[in-house]
Amino acid sequence: MRRIFKFAGLLVVSLVVAAVAYGGNGYWDALSDAPQLRQRADNLIAQGLGGDSLGADHLAILLKVEDPNFADHAGVDFSTPGAGATTITQSASKRLAFKKFQPGVGKIRQTGYAMGLESRLSKDRILALWLDTLEMGQGPEGWVTGFHKASSAIYGRPPAELSRTEFTRLVAVLISPASFTLRGNGPALDERVRRIERLVAGACVPESHDDVWLEGCRQLSGS
Repeated sequence: MRRIFKFAGLLVVSLVVAAVAYGGNGYWDALSDAPQLRQRADNLIAQGLGGDSLGADHLAILLKVEDPNFADHAGVDFSTPGAGATTITQSASKRLAFKKFQPGVGKIRQTGYAMGLESRLSKDRILALWLDTLEMGQGPEGWVTGFHKASSAIYGRPPAELSRTEFTRLVAVLISPASFTLRGNGPALDERVRRIERLVAGACVPESHDDVWLEGCRQLSGS
């Protein structure tokens, strides 16, 4: 029995060491990629495709929903209500660091890469890269990648020129772009928009850190 416990302990230690090494690999890859990504982000910002181009009010809505502690965290967030398991930096890392992301073990390298990005790139640059790589779902001419591209494809205008409701609909699809559609009305998307509107208005709060679907902002019957 003692041998079994010893073997189990060694196995656990080995797995922890392997996980740390894999995460560290992601961190160092981010440092290596940082100069190229910095230039890419600067080009996007110069083209008016960064976070500031959304307009202050619209940007506040986006961050409130997608990563409420984005300005202050170092790539990961384990406590902020509604933040969920993936920050903006981790989300960007998923597309910047992987040709094909594999859930589970891939999260370890993704997190290391995100922390590496945070150590080398400004928040504005990370935000620009994230906006440019976002999966936005089906548009009139096929699948759309990029927040600004989705705005143009669906509404024919840049995000800053959208109404509050139009912009909120763009934000609403981010949680599940393959499930929602921006090309017409749908009860599921409409409900998501209503929850976001209640959140932004301060009428509700997420139930927990994992409440990315904003169950805490669900309008109860008769209320």
